[in-house]
Amino acid sequence: MNTILITGGAGFIGCNLLKYMLLKYPDYQFINFDALTYAGRLENISQFNKYTNYTFVHGDITKPDQIQELFDKYFIDHVIHLAAESHVDRSIETPFDFTSTNVLGTQILLDASYKNNVKKFLQVSTDEVYGSLGDEGLFTEETPLSPNSPYAASKAGADLIAYSYYKTYGFPINITRCSNNYGPFQFPEKLIPLMITYALEGKPLPIYGDGKQIRDWLHVDDHCEAIDIVLHDGLDGEIYNIGGNNEKSNLEVVETILGVLGINNHPIEQVKDRLGHDRRYAIDSSKIKNKLEWQPKIDFNIGINNTLQWYLQNKSWWGVIVNGVGS
Repeated sequence: MNTILITGGAGFIGCNLLKYMLLKYPDYQFINFDALTYAGRLENISQFNKYTNYTFVHGDITKPDQIQELFDKYFIDHVIHLAAESHVDRSIETPFDFTSTNVLGTQILLDASYKNNVKKFLQVSTDEVYGSLGDEGLFTEETPLSPNSPYAASKAGADLIAYSYYKTYGFPINITRCSNNYGPFQFPEKLIPLMITYALEGKPLPIYGDGKQIRDWLHVDDHCEAIDIVLHDGLDGEIYNIGGNNEKSNLEVVETILGVLGINNHPIEQVKDRLGHDRRYAIDSSKIKNKLEWQPKIDFNIGINNTLQWYLQNKSWWGVIVNGVGS
């Protein structure tokens, strides 16, 4: 029986991945290791308590003794490493937290995984490690790393450490680099849930600069399927880009949200642009499509509508975050 450790499973991508994997693999054992920081919430994972093949462990990847205790107790076969500080704005304010968790924590986890003969270590990363694109072109797996924020730099550092374990020790790793995710349970500091919750509350929508920064949007369910495929079929040492083929400017995303909600003339507030704000990201996913036969299935308009419906139906989840109340 496979025992899979998922770090950061109480966060946005993590809880969606657990939902996907628990339904698909009832014969696997899943260990969710999460520090429960502000974006990792017990409310995200209470739905999994009914599963006999699921265990939650509260812990910190930067604590080697906790990591070794985890491996001693659960005999882990595979690791999907999602635990990370992930918000660019916060990385600008407190870069040490990002270096500590994303770089040091990854190294500690890699070291324990290698020493305990893990069969596959999947490092889940971001397209932000590549830096910023101009008006044309796409990020490929061969694009040089050129991170522009402390967050992106910390993820690039983690990727390089993971890859070094493959090159130096022959340790079986994969690295995935995804574009911007969206979907249910996303903490409302990221663009889409922030705009949805502010619109529903009647608050002005804060847009950085001119709002024309472009991102490639990927529904979290498509991302979960890609992670699953790479875990099982990815060739050792390979990097796979995962994109949604949905390039949208921030302003286009906001206008789409307001349109689906049927809100006209909602106030949009242009705020001072983020320091070092990357202008455009766009992913070339042809490698994972051609080699592993994965491609995104969820159309952006359908995905954003489903996401909006989730936030409309779950104000008790986000209301306490946005307003400090549950309704």
